[in-house]
Amino acid sequence: MTGTQLLFVVFLVCLALVLVWVGREFIRARREEEEHREIEPGEGDVSSALQEAKPKAEVEPAAEAKPKAEVEPAVEAKPKAEVEPAVEAVVRQPVPKPAPPVAKVAQVKKGKSLAEGLSKTRKGFVARLGRLFRGKQTLDDDLVDQIEEVLFTADLGVRTSEMLLDKLKNELDGKSLKDPGAVWAFIKEEARRILSVPTDPWDLNAHKPFVILTIGVNGVGKTTTIGKLAAKLSEQGKSVLLAAGDTFRAAAVEQLEVWGDKVGAKVVRGKENADPSSVIFDGIKKALADGVDVVIADTAGRLHTKVDLMDELKKVHRVMGKALEGAPHETLLILDATTGQNAIQQARLFQQAVSFTGVVLTKMDGTAKGGVILGVCDELKVPVRFVGIGERVEDLREFDPGQFVEALFRQEDDPV
Repeated sequence: MTGTQLLFVVFLVCLALVLVWVGREFIRARREEEEHREIEPGEGDVSSALQEAKPKAEVEPAAEAKPKAEVEPAVEAKPKAEVEPAVEAVVRQPVPKPAPPVAKVAQVKKGKSLAEGLSKTRKGFVARLGRLFRGKQTLDDDLVDQIEEVLFTADLGVRTSEMLLDKLKNELDGKSLKDPGAVWAFIKEEARRILSVPTDPWDLNAHKPFVILTIGVNGVGKTTTIGKLAAKLSEQGKSVLLAAGDTFRAAAVEQLEVWGDKVGAKVVRGKENADPSSVIFDGIKKALADGVDVVIADTAGRLHTKVDLMDELKKVHRVMGKALEGAPHETLLILDATTGQNAIQQARLFQQAVSFTGVVLTKMDGTAKGGVILGVCDELKVPVRFVGIGERVEDLREFDPGQFVEALFRQEDDPV
């Protein structure tokens, strides 16, 4: 390379360096000018201007703070890896102290009366009995046969109907048996006796948490009953946790979560087809940790076979005892009154697998087959805890045998 060429190359390099330096100075000056203009008072929001300018040192702390706030509670709430999917997805909100929305509605609106809720059942076998007696001064043998027919077609069950007839014939003397008023009063009193199964009242303060297990086939209103019961307990000032043990039916879990949102109850759920026992176990442990008053556990109503279902319920029962000694403290069998004598068959089947302590009869307002309640109590010797006579929370009524019989055998139906 000649000397001239070398000088030319040096010149080009120097020119390039000068241009680079000039460009950088120009850009720096423009940036300073823009920054100065954007943070002028009255020109706009300072924080948004700084965000647009994006100084790295100022923006990064905000970005770091956000993940930290979101992650830390989840990490603290989850000590065990297997529990994380169940517990993390469940805790939708803390249990509120004030009365939940559903409870407020229940306080403002009165539900239908018990007599109104039992109107269809009363218009069934009770009204038919009343019509047989009405206007009669004495009862002849043909009329006794008609009473027998009414009882056997009233879904009381064969055993209960036979027992009532035998008592009617054996305990009433000849004169009383001919007296319609005496026969009516006898049947009414026998109904009261059958429904008055000896039982201890609920003591929700005996255990903390007080654990309730619900069982029953699909379609009987089990999940809805759980939600209504949770609402009633929340209204009484109890904190409630719902354990979504029916992991085989996604709709049941979603329905429980809706009720949880309404009444301020926590909901513990697992993944789809998760082991129901593990979900309920986690629910009880969560309730113990959080000081929850009542746990209500849902269960599946149908598996591949009846044997599968009963084995699953036995396992759930055992696992609950491991989570909390003595749990469950109450096991409620939910039955649909509209199924009539099939409800008695279901109760027998469940009793072979799990020793339930109480029955809930749902949909009593929608059927003339409500007499099945007598058959359930008579055959199983298990008390009825609640009856459902409508769609609203307040229509889930605590069962009182005396009030129930008075509503069923109303004065207007009395033939005398």
